[in-house]
Amino acid sequence: MQYFKPPGDFFVGDCMPFYHAGLFHLYYLLDEQHHQALQGLGGHQWAHASTTDLVNWQHHPLALPITAATEGSICTGSVFFHDGTYYAFYATRTRDWRQHLSLATSADGIHFVKQVPDLFAPPQPAYSPFHFRDPLPFQDPQTGLFHLLVSAQWLEYPLPGRGGCLAHLVSTDLARWHLHDPFLIPGFDDVPECSDWFCWNGWYYLLFSNALTARYRMARSPLGPWQCPPIDMLDGPLARVMKTAPFDGNRRIGVAWLGTRQGESNEGRMQWGGHTLFRELVQHADGTLGCAFLPELQPTAGPSLLPALVAVTPSVRSLGAPGGPLRLQLDSCDGLAVARCAPLPFNVRLTLRVNPSDARGVYGLRLRSDGDYDRAVVLLFRPAEAIVELGNTAIYGVCGLDRPFSVEVICREDLIDVCIDGRRCVVNRCPEGRGEQLFFFAQGTAVCYDPISIQPLL
Repeated sequence: MQYFKPPGDFFVGDCMPFYHAGLFHLYYLLDEQHHQALQGLGGHQWAHASTTDLVNWQHHPLALPITAATEGSICTGSVFFHDGTYYAFYATRTRDWRQHLSLATSADGIHFVKQVPDLFAPPQPAYSPFHFRDPLPFQDPQTGLFHLLVSAQWLEYPLPGRGGCLAHLVSTDLARWHLHDPFLIPGFDDVPECSDWFCWNGWYYLLFSNALTARYRMARSPLGPWQCPPIDMLDGPLARVMKTAPFDGNRRIGVAWLGTRQGESNEGRMQWGGHTLFRELVQHADGTLGCAFLPELQPTAGPSLLPALVAVTPSVRSLGAPGGPLRLQLDSCDGLAVARCAPLPFNVRLTLRVNPSDARGVYGLRLRSDGDYDRAVVLLFRPAEAIVELGNTAIYGVCGLDRPFSVEVICREDLIDVCIDGRRCVVNRCPEGRGEQLFFFAQGTAVCYDPISIQPLL
């Protein structure tokens, strides 16, 4: 299910993971035409797969299909279990582009029955009728009250265009809901979408997506006050709309989607909908969060390969004995040191230990080159600035790039996915990278890559 898309001309949209009674469910928006179906309304329906071990998955019939002529899209929501019933809170986008909240229930989490009439909660006059979606229910463990967060546009906010918020409804019985003041107004120029709320090891977390990028806030109490961590993005900017669910062993699993590129270059527009992207959430000692590759869902790889390492510039020293593990020392504190490794399979897994000498200069890899050093997908580490770049995207606040750390790279078709030291990830679509050569480089610094493992994906 990692990097999964449905067969045919369908794609994965917003993902809604849910875990209960040993079963991990992945509900997701089944997308057609990159959100252009039904004259741009989306035409989305809830698809569904489940697993007990994250390895073996069962695909189920549509959990929430379009069944009425008024439904232009079954929008994102959340599943909640209470007193033997599964509640699917979702939004309906009607053919006039207005949005309202809807509800379906189930006894098994597979077969849902929509509440009739489906108008569960329309937006109140203070909120835009065109932005009232992505309902998220949770229960306050301290009071027992149920809370519902809704992506909304608050029209009474004093700064026009900045009233995107999480509207807040409260209930004692999951049936009658009362509107309260907005739960969170992050201050961006769009609506915070697809929120998530959970408690993990004494910390409460509130997630939402801004411009499709998942961000989070943290607190010591269920309802806040919420604080913004130093780096509030959960993953790279192209991991779209991540939501999470628990799993066995006090784990937390995040699921997002990676869009597809329009055209044969990473400069092409990223389209809505694509493939699934699973992450293992990492909780640091101070409560801040990071992401890592999910062990159960890594692509199967073959035995390690030993392609030739060739010095391209001076100040390159290979430390590997013939037939032994690949090791490489680049030392060019006043210039550029480059080594070439070839040939590599197109679909490949790279794992390496990076040992930089200090925070000077830059270093990294040039992936899928056709032999020209300047025609490649660049994975660039900037230790002094704590930045990692992958093609035309980047992540920030990546501390520790001036001391030893591990890197894992998955190259699969046009997708390149990178995990840094088991704590930060960045992913990109790079359809222009088609070559079989890999360059290691260091500029203005000394770096040792030891060891280097290269495995073909099977």
